[in-house]
Amino acid sequence: MLKFKGSQNFRQRLLCSTLSGRPIRIDDIRVTSINPGLRDFEASFLRLLEKITNGCVVEINETGTSLRYRPGVITGGSGLSHDCCLSRAVGYYVEPLLILGLFGKKPLSITLRGVTNDSIDPTADFLRTATLPVLRKVLQSGAGTGSNGDANSSAADALEFKVVNRGMRPLGGGEVQLRVPIIKSLESFNFTDEGMVKRIRGIAFSSRVPPQVTNRLVEGARGILNKMLADVYIFTDAVAGANAGKSPGYGLTLVAETNNGNLLASEWCASGGAGASSEGVGGGMNGSGEFKLSDLNSVDEFAESGRSAKKARW
Repeated sequence: MLKFKGSQNFRQRLLCSTLSGRPIRIDDIRVTSINPGLRDFEASFLRLLEKITNGCVVEINETGTSLRYRPGVITGGSGLSHDCCLSRAVGYYVEPLLILGLFGKKPLSITLRGVTNDSIDPTADFLRTATLPVLRKVLQSGAGTGSNGDANSSAADALEFKVVNRGMRPLGGGEVQLRVPIIKSLESFNFTDEGMVKRIRGIAFSSRVPPQVTNRLVEGARGILNKMLADVYIFTDAVAGANAGKSPGYGLTLVAETNNGNLLASEWCASGGAGASSEGVGGGMNGSGEFKLSDLNSVDEFAESGRSAKKARW
């Protein structure tokens, strides 16, 4: 049994344990904190692992500062659903599912409910426009099985992520659907040359706020980007009614495509009454004129410190 200490890299430890089949033990989980032990979103992630695997065993002590995890077999399956903790967005749960689902016994089809857009985790738009296209490029080089079980169907085409309802902090109300195929092999890949940016696409979204907000977001972003690049197009998505979730909010996601076919994404989100003007979002999120490639480091501690970070955490 592998032994770890501390709460850092919590999902990555469980992810590697599930893929390798090796049990782990994590001690001293926030023992020096005022509120020691596991957080609600971490417990929710453990319940999610139980739903997509068969035979996993989770043991937590009374204080929540020690965890034993014995992984089971990744079964996948269809018709699954999970109510995510509202303290983290669905991106916190989707990222590990994209990896685990590829190595399941059956293609994974699951519905996640909760917060779709916030300032901590990758939003639904970030996953749909940046993360999934990169993963599709990787899958195109390997032999996969589509969601219909046909060995000749493309695994990349079977990968699907759909936003049904948007949900902002603090009440959520969002819903997304994820479908992940199973693969026979996964080829190595090398993304080192970012290339030069040739076009920028984006989406300005809003929920339960005046629809003019999205237009102001677009104007603020284009005022900066058009000074450097002419090929800029930003879509608007002003959601109202039942599809708008339970809390107001708005934000902007930008994706730059380079001449090498790589994607570089940046985003900002205001929800739960966060005070920021729409022009400030559009013009301030990329005022330096640079797009930073999403890194692979864990930044779960940002959720506790209240700072804003938006990174892919594989």
